[in-house]
Amino acid sequence: ILEPKGTRWHHFKWISIIGCYMLMMYYTTVTGWMLYYCYLHFIGTFVGAAPKTVVATFGAMLQSPRTMGFWMILACLFGFVVCFFGIQNGVERITKFMMVLLLGLMVILAVHSLFLEGAEAGIRFYLVPNIDALAKIGWGNVIFAAMSQAFFTLSIGIGAMLIFGAYLPHGRSLLGEAVTITALDTFVALMAGFIIIPACFAYGLDVGSGPSLLFVTLPTILQDVPLGRLFAVILYIAMIFAGVSSLQNMFEAVAESLLNRFPKLSRTAVLILLGLLCLGFGIGMEPISKWGPWMDFVSIYIIPIGATLGAVSWFYVMKKDELLDAVNTGSGRTRGALWYGVGRYVYVPIAVVLCFVALFKHISF
Repeated sequence: ILEPKGTRWHHFKWISIIGCYMLMMYYTTVTGWMLYYCYLHFIGTFVGAAPKTVVATFGAMLQSPRTMGFWMILACLFGFVVCFFGIQNGVERITKFMMVLLLGLMVILAVHSLFLEGAEAGIRFYLVPNIDALAKIGWGNVIFAAMSQAFFTLSIGIGAMLIFGAYLPHGRSLLGEAVTITALDTFVALMAGFIIIPACFAYGLDVGSGPSLLFVTLPTILQDVPLGRLFAVILYIAMIFAGVSSLQNMFEAVAESLLNRFPKLSRTAVLILLGLLCLGFGIGMEPISKWGPWMDFVSIYIIPIGATLGAVSWFYVMKKDELLDAVNTGSGRTRGALWYGVGRYVYVPIAVVLCFVALFKHISF
């Protein structure tokens, strides 16, 4: 709507669509894992289990296409049902309650992890910068990794967050929502670190295991928490709703773009096709080591480049007055002049340079 007539910036939408589809495949897989682990905790599989047994259980799941396929099908069906009801009539009301519950449980688990025997080393590892290690890794690699994580966790650059923004009531402040989302995302990230990292040191687990820590460290921690089995079921249910809410905006973005391009297709057919493609991808990627190239491609190329192109369109293609009017929708006062100046003359030039550096640095990828 805000794109000036005669421009062709809408063609860059395919970068966002590709990014949404890749992340959609990832989220359907991980949501299936969380459904499976919720079931395992419900039947008491991890009661009294040693850390090695927990690690072996996760490895066995990754090597079982039948197990992965079954729970991914359930995740896809769950996502389809939500998409049919829509965002506001889908999981929005339940998710609001579940996210508050999830935040409360995370705080409880973070406090518990901080008082585990041997957790002090994990806290130092988490909070105290190791300059020698950073220099060895390379400051450029650290900065790019941090930027990629920031873009990824906030769904910036692939249009996913725009889906939720499109459903906001007209009177809501976009700037206020942006501040709230950023603050909550940072808080959740910090709590996750306080839960996982001290526990890894306390239980002798590999702190560099990546996404598998959610399915190895948490089951180990929850065994020592009073009512840990109940907490585990509630925690994974809350994370399932968080995963489905993220999955929903990606389904919506890809499905609506395809329906707009091919209006004769039915919504049901598009959703089934996307589900089958996600299912095949997830089953074929059961060893977690295979996820690296795919997710690196999304985090290094798709998301940052998509975000940079979006910023270029905001600050150099759209008219300033029209952009600020859109930004100030729902705000009680007009603001954004400083934001516009910093974006146009500082952020965008730096972002363009960094994207080119990242592109050439990883050109062999």
